Amino acid sequence: MKNLTHIDPRGEACMVDVTAKPVMLREAVARGEIRLQKATLRLIETQTIAKGNVLAAARLAGILAAKKTGDLIPLCHPLPITHCEVNFETPETRDRIVIVASARIAAQTGVEMEALTAVTIAALTLYDMCKAVDKTLRITNIRLISKTKR
Repeated sequence: MKNLTHIDPRGEACMVDVTAKPVMLREAVARGEIRLQKATLRLIETQTIAKGNVLAAARLAGILAAKKTGDLIPLCHPLPITHCEVNFETPETRDRIVIVASARIAAQTGVEMEALTAVTIAALTLYDMCKAVDKTLRITNIRLISKTKR
């Protein structure tokens, strides 16, 4: 197992020093799901959820969360991301919404936490906006799909 990068030689939590790392183009993609009833999906698609356009709100919440990741996670570097995208897919089973987020930056450190945060907050927004009509909502399978640098 590799050493933990956020622990100093005394065992204390610390921010990783990326000062000497070169600036590179970096991208990360994350994915997650919210499981729901088919009737709830119909309400979302027809924009008849009482709180409004669920997917538009979740998309904006995810993008805003990616921009605020450094404020939310104590040892994350605050990053000026250059692009973030949050998209939704509905499989043929119509029992879930798949959330896919990507984040890009030219920086000394990666943006995987930003992509993961975007997916998580988009899922929580979907949950919040639909919880009154669906007590079976379940957020699941949030994970990093890829990260690249060049």
